[in-house]
Amino acid sequence: MNVFEHLAEHGHEQVVFWSEPELGYRGIIAIHDSTLGPALGGTRFWNYSSDQEALTDVLRLSQGMTYKASIAGVNLGGGKSVIIGDNKTRDREMIFRAHGRAVESLGGRYYTAEDVGTSVDDMEFVRMETDSVVGIYGGSGDPSPITAYGTYQGIRACAQRTWGSPALEGKHVTVQGLGNVGYHLCAFLHEEGARLTVTDIDQDRIARAREEFGAQSVGPDEIYAVDADIFAPCALGAIVNDDTLKVLKVQIVAGAANNQLAEPRHGQELHSRKVLYAPDYVINAGGLINVYGELHDWSADRSKRKAGEIYATLLRIFELAEEEGVPNAVAADRVAQARIDKVRHLSRSYL
Repeated sequence: MNVFEHLAEHGHEQVVFWSEPELGYRGIIAIHDSTLGPALGGTRFWNYSSDQEALTDVLRLSQGMTYKASIAGVNLGGGKSVIIGDNKTRDREMIFRAHGRAVESLGGRYYTAEDVGTSVDDMEFVRMETDSVVGIYGGSGDPSPITAYGTYQGIRACAQRTWGSPALEGKHVTVQGLGNVGYHLCAFLHEEGARLTVTDIDQDRIARAREEFGAQSVGPDEIYAVDADIFAPCALGAIVNDDTLKVLKVQIVAGAANNQLAEPRHGQELHSRKVLYAPDYVINAGGLINVYGELHDWSADRSKRKAGEIYATLLRIFELAEEEGVPNAVAADRVAQARIDKVRHLSRSYL
C-alpha cells in the first residue's frame, strides 16, 4: 500500500502514527480537513486484523467527520483516532495517557472524545495529558443520548418522506447494535410506540431490550432478512453490502452507525431499489453537536435543539437528491462540500 496515495485520495491533511509498545499503545490520528475549524472526532479502540485495516478505518471515519461537521452547520473540521488493541482490557490508564500525549502533539488542531470501545472514564485519562478532549465529566459527558435523539429525529424525517407522516407508532424497526446509542434510540422509538426487533453480540444487552422495550431479538446475521419497515444500523460500518442487499426487506435504512455503505455503489443500489437511505454522517451528527456545544458552553437544551435540526436537514437533502436525480448520499456530500468550499474562499477582513 502506498500510504501517501492513500492519503491523497480523499485529501487528508495529516496522519500521525504513535507507538509506545511498553504501554501497549499503538494509535493513529487522522486529520482530514480543518477548513471550518480544528478537527474533532472520537477515539475508537478496536482489535483490528491489520495496521492497514486500522488506517483505512481512520481515514474513512475522519472524512465522514468533516462532512458531518459541515452539514450540521458547526465550525469544526474532521478528524478521528483509532487505538489498535483489545478494548476489553482493564489496564487502561497508560494506554489513554499515551494517547493523550499523541493528541497534545497536534497543538490544538485536533480534539478527541469517546467512540466505539472507549468511555468517558478513558477520556479522563486522556485529559491528564491534554486539554484537547471533550465529553468528559463536568463537560457535556456521554454524547450518546444526543446522538440517539438526533438519529430518532432523522428516522422521523424518513417516515415523513416515505409515508407522509413522521409518526412511528406501529412501525416495525430493526435495530442492529445495543450499545449506548442503540439503547437510547430504542428508548425513543419504544416511547413513540414502534415495534422493535433487535440484535447484538452481547446477550445482556439483548435481555435488557427485551425487558424494557418488549423487543423481539434475532441473531446478528439474521437481522438483515427481517421483514420490517425500517432498518437502524447502530454498530460498526460497511453493513450495506453485496451480501446484505440480497436479503434486506425494508423501506428505510436510517441508523447511527458510521460508514454504513461498504462502497458508494451500494448507495446507488438502495436508490435504484427505492429504499430511502439517510446518509450516516447526517443522521448521527448529534454526538458531534453535543461536544461542539461543550466547547462553546451551550446548555444541554440548546445542544438537543440543534440535534433536532437533523430532521429538517434530511428533508432538504431528500429534496435535493430528487431534484438532481442522484442518491441521497451523493446529495449530502454535495451540500457538505459546498459549505467547505464557500468558507475556504472567505476573505479575512480583520487582523
